[in-house]
Amino acid sequence: MPATVLVNLYSPRWGEVEEQVARAVRATLEAEGRGLGEEVEVGILLTNDEHSRELNRRHRGLDRPANVLSFAMDDGDAFPDTDEGPVLLGDVVIPHETTLAEAGEAGVTLEARLIHLVVHGVLHLLRYDHERSEAEAERQEAREIAILAGLGIADPYG
Repeated sequence: MPATVLVNLYSPRWGEVEEQVARAVRATLEAEGRGLGEEVEVGILLTNDEHSRELNRRHRGLDRPANVLSFAMDDGDAFPDTDEGPVLLGDVVIPHETTLAEAGEAGVTLEARLIHLVVHGVLHLLRYDHERSEAEAERQEAREIAILAGLGIADPYG
């Protein structure tokens, strides 16, 4: 059974991106060996900078919008295992204004930047953490590059 991807458009500025987002989530999960033969659920909230700033302030103590926030459902050792329903991996939050600005700075489309942030956020749900160490940052970056290539998106770090 393929992973369930719940896309919530909090900001109407995003337009119709649900299919691309779901495809990126599933590609990331498959690349990491998740969602194949198990029921997995991921939530994606496409929001605005104001909402991202509030969430970042409340959960991380940082009074600014984040380009991506990931809220994993694991307890640090294992993902919640339920006999009823899917394994809930967590939620990823991405704000429109910041994503659009970063796309412009990088010279890429809004969709390409959004897909990169989705892949990045889902990898965080799967316990990748580029802030832990340089080695972990390199590991996460390499996974992002490989997954994005499979989605037809050029290396965002190159």
